[in-house]
Amino acid sequence: MAESGTLHDAFIDELRDTYDAEKQLTKALPKLAKAASNPKLRQAFESHLEETQGQIARLEQVFESLDEKARGKHCDGIAGIIEEGKSIMEEDFDETTMDACLIAAGQRAEHYEMAAYGTLIAWSEAMGHTEATRLLQQNLNEEKAADKKLSSLAEGGINQSAAEGAHPEEEELVGAASGAKRGSAKAGRR
Repeated sequence: MAESGTLHDAFIDELRDTYDAEKQLTKALPKLAKAASNPKLRQAFESHLEETQGQIARLEQVFESLDEKARGKHCDGIAGIIEEGKSIMEEDFDETTMDACLIAAGQRAEHYEMAAYGTLIAWSEAMGHTEATRLLQQNLNEEKAADKKLSSLAEGGINQSAAEGAHPEEEELVGAASGAKRGSAKAGRR
């Protein structure tokens, strides 16, 4: 009878998956940055690329701390998210809408990574891998900060600008209707 895998085996498998995900993202982030028209968004993608390279180095330290060879296992999940991002960049959106969509694509990747790191940290803690846990927590903290930065850019004007361009004729109708209501309200007060 074949020996069953252990939590350690599952941990190493997930670690290899995450390592590959980060490597795939080092190829995708420059494309997101290039597609962004908003300079702050472009900078956010570029700075996260630098962080991602640091995260890869930390993952290599985790492998080393466990006497494991640092190697990846193809991450289908992030590959799918990256593929969705590529298809978004092929759409014919106005610049602000494209930026809003790029933020959404970036956040899909961040949330996927946060889930992976959360699992790795929980398993690492359960097995008493203190050094691995510390390194993985650093990566998770950076992923959360990147997600927060993207949310801040979206909520700080990109989404609203895209929304204003979505229905410009409605904006005119709303403005005209509210002016008409104000006029009739004043007329009724005489």
